[in-house]
Amino acid sequence: MSRPSITLKLATTLDGRIATHEGQSKWITGEEARRVVHELRAGHDAVLVGIETALKDDPELTVRLPNYEGFQPARVVLDSRARLPLLSKLAQTARVIPTYLVTLGEVSGEMQAAGVRVIRVPSKHQRVDLNAALAALSAAGIERLFVEGGGVIATAFLRAGFVDRLEWFRAPTILGGDARPVIGHLNIEDLANIVRFERLGVQAVGDDLWETYELS
Repeated sequence: MSRPSITLKLATTLDGRIATHEGQSKWITGEEARRVVHELRAGHDAVLVGIETALKDDPELTVRLPNYEGFQPARVVLDSRARLPLLSKLAQTARVIPTYLVTLGEVSGEMQAAGVRVIRVPSKHQRVDLNAALAALSAAGIERLFVEGGGVIATAFLRAGFVDRLEWFRAPTILGGDARPVIGHLNIEDLANIVRFERLGVQAVGDDLWETYELS
């Protein structure tokens, strides 16, 4: 299967948590780490999130840096039931920045008239088939994909073996076992099947730690 090169961005506490048990998550990491994320976005063809992130945060997924007037990556939302609101920032700016909605179902004419590019793919366990989604994005010219979704999206990409690179930002904080983890069940029963990465670099960004890994 032809697919983009995939970088997964994670922003967590030291114990790998992304939100409190009630879902509060802004902001886990500091301003300097968030600036680096914008720089990383600029180096990719598209930024991807899941529909839960799109609904909860109503993100723009743009590169926002002082005096930046360069390339803006496309935006991709995995949205099996086509729930992205027409009044979301992503839909409202789809004519300015290419925005893809990867879905299983029908999408309103208003959404398509707003400029959102619809990619319909088969279902896999009642969710978007990642293989089909990535093949379609590759066919659309997306070669470097920056995945910024929450725990569900991160887990799905790791479980499928589609993560080539990790950009992991760790804040010097701990939330504990009742907080929401960044990675869910990967169904690994034997350590021989562990997902293994090679560390390429570690550096401080403000109070946070930025670690870069490549799939071994």
